[in-house]
Amino acid sequence: MKLYTSIGPNPHVVRMFMAERGITLPTQNVDIVKGENLGESYLSVNPAAQSPALELDDGSIITEIWPICEYLDETHTGDSLFGANPEERAQTRRWTRWVDLNVLDPMTNGFRFSEGLAMFKDRTRCLPDAAPGLKARAQDKLKFLDGQLASRAYIAGDNFTFADIMLFCFQAFGNQVGQPLNPAFQNVTAWFEKVGARPSASV
Repeated sequence: MKLYTSIGPNPHVVRMFMAERGITLPTQNVDIVKGENLGESYLSVNPAAQSPALELDDGSIITEIWPICEYLDETHTGDSLFGANPEERAQTRRWTRWVDLNVLDPMTNGFRFSEGLAMFKDRTRCLPDAAPGLKARAQDKLKFLDGQLASRAYIAGDNFTFADIMLFCFQAFGNQVGQPLNPAFQNVTAWFEKVGARPSASV
C-alpha cells in the first residue's frame, strides 16, 4: 500500500490515526499549494483532486479520510479506534458524522472563502459572503460540544476514538488560519490540550 499525502488537516487525520495504530506505510507527497493535485498524474489517482488517497496493493484507490482510516483499522491488528463492539462503533460513527457536518465543514469552507480565497477561488466555487456565517456556525457547535464534554472524557464517550482525531486535526488547522479555539469553551480546551499531548498529534 501507499499513502498519497500533503499539507492540510485531512492528511493530518490519516497520519495521526496511523501513528495511534502503529501503522507505517510508504508515502508520496502531493504539493497542493503548487497545484500538483490538479495535474493529470494525480487526477488519475483521485479525480476529485483531493488529498489524501490510499493506493492498495492491487492498485485500487480509497479516498476520503473516514473510509481510509476505517479500512486501515479493519486490516491491521490492535485495538480499534472505532470501537470494540457494535454500540461503540455506532457512537463513534455518530459523533464523527456530527463533528464533520457541524464543525469541520463550516470551518474549512469558512477558511476557503476568506483567508484561503486566493488559493481556492480558481479551484472551486467560493462564496466569500458566506464565510462569516460559516465560521460562526462552527463556533456555535463547538459551544454545544463544550457542554457535552462536561460529562465525558472524549467526544464519543470514555474512550479516545477516530472522532477525537478528526476534530483535533481540524481545530489545530483552525488555530493557524484565523479560527482559534475559544478559551471560553473550557471543556473543549481541556480536551484539545489532552489530545494534543499524545505523541501522535505531532506527526
